[in-house]
Amino acid sequence: MNTKHQDTRQHLLDTGRDILAARGFSSVGLSALLQQAGVPKGSFYHYFKSKEQFGQALLEDYFQFYLAELDQLFSQPGLSGQQQLMSYWTEWQRRYCGPNSRSDCLVVKLSAEVADLSEPMRLTLKTGTDQVIGRIQDCIEAAIADHSLPRQGETLLATCLYQLWLGASLLTKLHRDERHMEQAMAMTRQLLAN
Repeated sequence: MNTKHQDTRQHLLDTGRDILAARGFSSVGLSALLQQAGVPKGSFYHYFKSKEQFGQALLEDYFQFYLAELDQLFSQPGLSGQQQLMSYWTEWQRRYCGPNSRSDCLVVKLSAEVADLSEPMRLTLKTGTDQVIGRIQDCIEAAIADHSLPRQGETLLATCLYQLWLGASLLTKLHRDERHMEQAMAMTRQLLAN
């Protein structure tokens, strides 16, 4: 695939990510996406057979980017494993709270919506979230190894922390205040106290 084709495909994914993060999957028609991207319909179908396939590719692209960000956060030199974990939750809170907040998490935005609409998209979300939890678990294990956290059931802790923050993100969107993020941070500090 040449660079122009790759750029057009990525441009469609990037534009779609912005629109879907704001409006959801079902409410965005193909024509709105194409108009926003400035791409003709034929070009869309050159890369994606359907809107569903586009949604799946968009989620795969989202998780690739998100996991790369997570890998970077969890490999900061000079920080203990516990500090690296806390930097992740601090960054999550920053994205949802404050004057420059942007709640662009596609897991929060799309999980409930597409889980019943599209099996391929549901499976992509499941695989991606499993990978996120795996990265959190790896960081917890690194924190245990560097003695910044005690041994405490790494798999369960990683899953519970991720669930806590997803739930807090949903409630933050519903209530439009920072209270749930603050509560998630307080509980996270308790769970990750050494």
